[in-house]
Amino acid sequence: MTDESPPDTLEARLLSNASKRPRLIDDCVRLIDAEVDSKGGLSGLAIKGAYKIVQAVKPGFVREAMDHLLDDFVRRLEPFYAQHRQKNGDNQRAFTDFMSGRAGEVADALLGITDDRARRAKNPNIKATYDKLRPQAKKHVEEAVPRVGRTLTPHL
Repeated sequence: MTDESPPDTLEARLLSNASKRPRLIDDCVRLIDAEVDSKGGLSGLAIKGAYKIVQAVKPGFVREAMDHLLDDFVRRLEPFYAQHRQKNGDNQRAFTDFMSGRAGEVADALLGITDDRARRAKNPNIKATYDKLRPQAKKHVEEAVPRVGRTLTPHL
């Protein structure tokens, strides 16, 4: 982050103070844990099982990935935050409702990060698998948008 960022941007509010980053990442990891835990049915069982395997094989992986992707996530959410500020001013609590009303757009923006990475993948099997899973991923991210808003709001 640069010193040139206006103070009313999402980037400035979430990323300008490096000492706050670990707490934000902790909250994001709790968000992911809660989202995984909330999944039901057969697909939920599969998601929970895969998540436990990842945690067992590489403890700390989720936190590491969140730290690595946080700046990209914030950049992808920046236009929504700007629209929210235009509509709601400094009412940070309304940010959750604003994002929830645009869950599909928010999901596409966040998944755009993995979309870009999948497009650059050299392995055609990875691309094909990603394309197959992408519609379900969007559904899960859309469902998570309210929790994303509630997680970010205290850090604003």
